[in-house]
Amino acid sequence: MSAGQTRSVASARIRLQRKVVGISQGALADALGITFQQVQKYERGTNRISASMLVRSARRLDCSVGALVGEEGGLPEDALALIAMSPPLMELMEAFAVVRSGRMQRALVRFVKDLVGRGDEDPGAVGD
Repeated sequence: MSAGQTRSVASARIRLQRKVVGISQGALADALGITFQQVQKYERGTNRISASMLVRSARRLDCSVGALVGEEGGLPEDALALIAMSPPLMELMEAFAVVRSGRMQRALVRFVKDLVGRGDEDPGAVGD
């Protein structure tokens, strides 16, 4: 993986992990001693994040540095790069993550598939 790809993956993972932990960009910024604008730039991949800031971010986000750079499980790097490049996809994922009911998740997946004309090919794939 190139340096640019690693930055994209880390950017997407920072944002996703921040959402999982349930903190705002401002709260993360306060914990790291930086501005929320700097957090936005890290999450967008506009600015490079230093190793020391990555360590501090991981500590505050209750995960390992390896998780943030794609060395430990999670989504494949190509999926994270796609997410990082697509703000609407990130918004959809963030909204979906709020839904805790497996039944509701499956209904949302069916709705989106129907919306794009794919139908419900695998009704039990999500939320089981």
